[in-house]
Amino acid sequence: MDEAVAALRGGGAKLIAGGQSLLPVMKLNLAAPSDLVSLAGVPGLADIADGGDSVTVGAMCTHAQVAGSTIVQTRIPALAAMADGIGDAQVRNAGTIGGSVAHNDPAADYPAACVALGATIVTDRREIHSDDFFQGMFMTPLEDDEVITAVRFPVASRAAYAKFANPASKYAVAGVMVAQRGDTVRVAVTGASGDGVFRVAAMEEALEACFCGESVAGIAVSSDGMLSDTAAGAEYRAHLVTVMAKRAAEACE
Repeated sequence: MDEAVAALRGGGAKLIAGGQSLLPVMKLNLAAPSDLVSLAGVPGLADIADGGDSVTVGAMCTHAQVAGSTIVQTRIPALAAMADGIGDAQVRNAGTIGGSVAHNDPAADYPAACVALGATIVTDRREIHSDDFFQGMFMTPLEDDEVITAVRFPVASRAAYAKFANPASKYAVAGVMVAQRGDTVRVAVTGASGDGVFRVAAMEEALEACFCGESVAGIAVSSDGMLSDTAAGAEYRAHLVTVMAKRAAEACE
């Protein structure tokens, strides 16, 4: 880890994990790093550990590892199911949770899981709660030489993720994860907004009162700030948020 951090200093270098986020950006000539610093050989970054009230997933764990982990399947099955729906088999066996979280694509699945479950992103020097980590499209508080080492997910009493996927990329046109811990419910949306992942307070309050799909079925979200592209317009994405939230809540019943 010390060698990786040292290699990042001096400017121009970028970390590479599974390459599923950085390499497409480079192919589009949107990034031209002077050097690529691979984390593949750094020990301890591909472990998954059961901490009792939490599950810690190493940053270099692939999506397939998360989906196939007995620990994740047993302790946070919604997280395993979500990881199993990322991209295709090739992407799931190459892409990593750390790379996805660091890239913070507004249509990625992990940001919704992190925010709904109240995860903590662990780096080589600090811990950052998910509410403070995702700061807008492709924006995070990471320093240029800071390395994500793990993501720690609190275990929820119930949680589920529902996604309306782009048929080609499997990215979320709109994806919603709902999660309950104690009396607190969190609802996180990905894929819909130009600002990236966001929470829906009205749905959280409704589910805290009665955790069922019908509680959120009539709650609309504004289309202001929603993405509009060939996959879906802003108003349709806003509609999908309600539909996906209802399906996620129903999956928990």
